[in-house]
Amino acid sequence: MPLKMVVDAVEARLAAEWTGCPVFGINLQGDTPEDGSEFVQVSYPVATGSQISIGSPGSNVYREEGTFRLAVHAQRGTGVAEGLAKADQLAAMFRGKILDGAGNIRTYAPSSPAIDDRNEEGMYYTLSVSVPYEADIFG
Repeated sequence: MPLKMVVDAVEARLAAEWTGCPVFGINLQGDTPEDGSEFVQVSYPVATGSQISIGSPGSNVYREEGTFRLAVHAQRGTGVAEGLAKADQLAAMFRGKILDGAGNIRTYAPSSPAIDDRNEEGMYYTLSVSVPYEADIFG
C-alpha cells in the first residue's frame, strides 16, 4: 500500500499536466466507458518501507520504495501508434522528477510498455509503463 502523500503527488501531477484522455484514479470510477473511449488508469502495485536512519528520534528517515503503473487503455483495433505516444508522454511526465517540491518523493526511469498477447483486454488494447519511486518521511 503506497503512502497517501505518494498517491496525492502522482494524481496531482496527472491532474495538472495530463490532457491526453481521462485519468481513472484509485476507486474513483466504476465501469470502463461504454463507448470504448481511451482512458488512463493509475495503480500502485508495489510499495515497501524501511528505516534508513536511526538514533535521532523524531528525525529518523523512513523510506518507501515502490512503483506506480500508468496504463493507457487505447481503443482496440486502431493500431498501437497513438497508445504508444500516450505511454511515452506519461513516462516523460514522471521520468527523473521530484513530485512534492521538497525532494521527499523522487521518481526514476519508467519501464517501456510490453507488447504481446496480454495487451488485449475486451474493447481495449492496454499499454502500461511502470514508474519506480522513493518517498521519504521523517519521524
